[in-house]
Amino acid sequence: MSRSLRFLLANLLFFAIAIGCASQLQAQSKSASQRLVLTGSSTLAPLVGEIARRFESQHPGVRIDVQTGGSSRGIHDVRKGIVAIGMVSRALKPDEADLHAFVIAQDGVGIIVHADNPVRALSREQIADIYSGRITRWSGVGGTNTRITVVNKAEGRSTLELFLGYLQLRNSEIKPHVIIGDNAQGIKTVLGNPQAIGYVSIGAAEFEARRGARIRLLFLDGVEASVENVRLGIFPLARPLNLITSGEPQGLARQFIEFASSPQVQDLVRAQYFVPANTD
Repeated sequence: MSRSLRFLLANLLFFAIAIGCASQLQAQSKSASQRLVLTGSSTLAPLVGEIARRFESQHPGVRIDVQTGGSSRGIHDVRKGIVAIGMVSRALKPDEADLHAFVIAQDGVGIIVHADNPVRALSREQIADIYSGRITRWSGVGGTNTRITVVNKAEGRSTLELFLGYLQLRNSEIKPHVIIGDNAQGIKTVLGNPQAIGYVSIGAAEFEARRGARIRLLFLDGVEASVENVRLGIFPLARPLNLITSGEPQGLARQFIEFASSPQVQDLVRAQYFVPANTD
């Protein structure tokens, strides 16, 4: 074999090895940079964050970023293509038929007061009267002669939409003293004001109450606000907790949704005081 031929073959071998190494590095870089962002419901975010951590532990190189902002943000961001998956803590509406929803849990919306408040139950009519300003003192519903502090949710929160639908009120009819965003803010507000009334995720409220927070979930129309009654389907203010996409999910988004809907995460769902969507 001539010297020039050997030189040519050596160069070809070098380039082949270089191309192979570059392809391997590119594949490793792609794997290491796999990232999924979810935005939306603050009710869903803590659960999805726990699911994401478990998913990451089983998929090295994958990073999942969970951001809140309300269900309306999740819908907006998915429609605009900003994120692949949104979080929505209610059923989709008829004008949202362009979206795909995947139920990962069930929850309820409960009325909360401070643990020192003697009131234990309210009817739909009493709650409507409190939130519309027709009843302004706790004595009007069997409590003490103190002024009620009405805590309402901000626009764009699915909890607000469900609450208004149940009371058959418009948001313009509500007379709030405090407007809050997520469940944590609502619970904190009631904890700091023994005369306050608010409404939050039953799962979030039970979770915090079990940890010692001095709040109480009120019976609603004679039904106890509890995760168990949500599971039984008898609590009047129940809702699905959804992951949504703008089309059939693909790739990493599909993997994550399938994982979040699987029996592998039912212990995480229950730990957050929600009801698993699939219990078969």
